[in-house]
Amino acid sequence: MLIPKIETKSIEEIKKYQEVKLQELLIYLKNNSVYYFELFKKNNIDINKIRTLEDIRFIPVTTKDDLQKRNQDFICVSKEKIIDYVTTSGTLGDPVTFVMTEKDLERLAYNECISFACADGSQKDIYQLMTTMDRRFMAGLAYFLGARKLGAGIVRVGNGMPELQWDTINRILPTTFITVPSFMLRLIEWAESNGIDYRSTSVKKAICIGEPLRNADFSLTTLGKKIKDKWDIHLYSTYASTEMGTAFTECRFGIGGHHHPELIIVEFLNENDEPVPEGEAGEVTITTLGVEGMPLLRFKTGDVCYYYNDPCKCGRNTMRLGPVIGRKKQMIKYKGTTIYPPALYDILENIDEVENYIVEVYTNQIGTDEILIKIGCKTVPANFEKKIKDRFRAKLRVAPQIIFEPIEVINKLRFPEASRKLVEFVDKRKSPV
Repeated sequence: MLIPKIETKSIEEIKKYQEVKLQELLIYLKNNSVYYFELFKKNNIDINKIRTLEDIRFIPVTTKDDLQKRNQDFICVSKEKIIDYVTTSGTLGDPVTFVMTEKDLERLAYNECISFACADGSQKDIYQLMTTMDRRFMAGLAYFLGARKLGAGIVRVGNGMPELQWDTINRILPTTFITVPSFMLRLIEWAESNGIDYRSTSVKKAICIGEPLRNADFSLTTLGKKIKDKWDIHLYSTYASTEMGTAFTECRFGIGGHHHPELIIVEFLNENDEPVPEGEAGEVTITTLGVEGMPLLRFKTGDVCYYYNDPCKCGRNTMRLGPVIGRKKQMIKYKGTTIYPPALYDILENIDEVENYIVEVYTNQIGTDEILIKIGCKTVPANFEKKIKDRFRAKLRVAPQIIFEPIEVINKLRFPEASRKLVEFVDKRKSPV
């Protein structure tokens, strides 16, 4: 198994290593970034006085709004050095363009290579890539480059198309899926409808992206349980984003995504941009290391997580990132209860009659949050709406509005043509939280 030496060092050694890299980054940003040069000047920041990881708190955070409003001012290289352009998915706002140099692509390949290795990958594996490489999407490109650096095989099938996925499995005998976990249920359903013994195939594990696979206590979500009940392959949860160009991937022990300290500095901040202690959830805030095209300093991702510093049995001593509890901007204040969408999804996934769904949040006439869940099912049993609402009350103490729509209508809402990702949450609030 490939474990970078820095990830087996003591916490103190890792901290000293990152402090050296932080000072190099600050010099680079001052000399090459219009945005950060102005930020340092406006706030009278002497970068020579930022010597430790604790000192970083004296620098203001960077937000998604900053990236959207001043996108070009974050670019640190000339156009001649740019060889790849990607954009964020725009889940919480307008997409942002990121530029990548040859060095950045090498970094991306290294990140995914060691992430695959963390998920028990090796050159003996063949990865079936079920995410797109087009539409300016970074993830598919990262997986391809990472598998290539690892020396493993990869087959680029793309998303959807269950029939083509199964044809690929039969022809090429892949060992590992790279997929959105809910799509695995569609694969299983297609296999069962077509007499395929999916449990006896070459596939032994799946690297899962884009949807929560674990709860905060690391137990499997309802979605994860449904997959495992049908097909007992090893599921590895991951967390990544275009902005960080880095992945947090679980090892075989499934207790959080491992931090790669050579690639990124991570903070967990409260509402006042102050660090939270271990055991308290905070907003993931990142500083990228080794990025040439568009490095970021104290960038707030909007994702809320717990973190863990105890060593892992896999041999890594790095911090581990817990499952995403929710996105800060997607937090819902409903009838006095704070709710994140994943809590709603988990209840819906546990109701057998529910085929698909989409959650909408809007501002009601008195100016508070209202939740409407559109549900698709083959038939609507008697008192089904009451059954669903009772489930919500039992788990969350409150029940949202429910309406039933044809399955095909919900699918069109969940997979809009312009989107690269599955859409489960639509925010129609006048003033998002």
